[in-house]
Amino acid sequence: MAEPKLFELNNGTMQVKVSNFGCTITSLFVPDKDGKLADVVLGFDTLEPYLKGAAPYFGCIVGRVANRIKDGKFSLNGVEYALPINKPPNSLHVADFLFRDESYISGWWAQGIRQGHLGSCEYKQGDNPSITFKYNSHDGEEGYPGAVSFTATYTLTSKMTMRLDMEGVPENKPTPISLAQHTYWNLAGHDSGSILDHTIQIFANHLTPVDHNTVPTGEIMPVKDENSGLKHAAKLKDPNSLRTLNLWTNAPGMQFYTANYVNGIVGKGGAVYGKHAAACLETQGYPNAINQPNFPLLWSNWRDAYKHCMLFEFSAE
Repeated sequence: MAEPKLFELNNGTMQVKVSNFGCTITSLFVPDKDGKLADVVLGFDTLEPYLKGAAPYFGCIVGRVANRIKDGKFSLNGVEYALPINKPPNSLHVADFLFRDESYISGWWAQGIRQGHLGSCEYKQGDNPSITFKYNSHDGEEGYPGAVSFTATYTLTSKMTMRLDMEGVPENKPTPISLAQHTYWNLAGHDSGSILDHTIQIFANHLTPVDHNTVPTGEIMPVKDENSGLKHAAKLKDPNSLRTLNLWTNAPGMQFYTANYVNGIVGKGGAVYGKHAAACLETQGYPNAINQPNFPLLWSNWRDAYKHCMLFEFSAE
């Protein structure tokens, strides 16, 4: 059984620590306008709080399908499937940490959320350090059809850029797949309080209105004339440090979340994370797409690989 560990990617400018438990980014240091390094992601000093379920998706990869599925139900090829209802009346990010080892299950099984860990597949250091994780999800896991082989690779591609490549290959059945990387960003520093002074620009052509349970209604509402170019998803900036994150992706959508449900979590260095302590930029398929035939295709057919790339481009100017 693999042990939960931390791995460091360091190119002399950026310093990133990621765990084999959930492919979780636990810290990420980048310089500000004066060259001062700060850790810009929410998290904990040790792995123990993650293992105990204290993190509200801090830094992990979620799936097999990220975001909400209405009533935790869907049909595929004439077969109905039911998922755990962990955010009543819907399922949310089931299972919450995708990359995990079934031989390790945390103590809060009764809450319907399973977690675990996985050993690294390949760890490279040097000018462009990288780490690859993989996980084999079995047929019927969390209610989803088909076995899927997942891989996720973090790479520091330049002095101020990190790339994440996620892939899922169905082994025997069509199945819905829509992963999301769920890091909480505060470009002023993880312990600097609210991010409400940050600016955000989302380069969207459309938005999907939601109902009272935060599930899309099925409407795709244009926000401007569509441009098939891509894919600059978002630009997040802290006005004081001037740290800026430009996010690029091949995913069809993005959930922008400002930690509205975070309340009094004690994190790294004793910092208390409250409401609006960070922003999440969760590129993904449209929420509940499996139940909305007019939404972009969510599932992968057998032998068709699901591929999701995210490029995190930092600057301070």
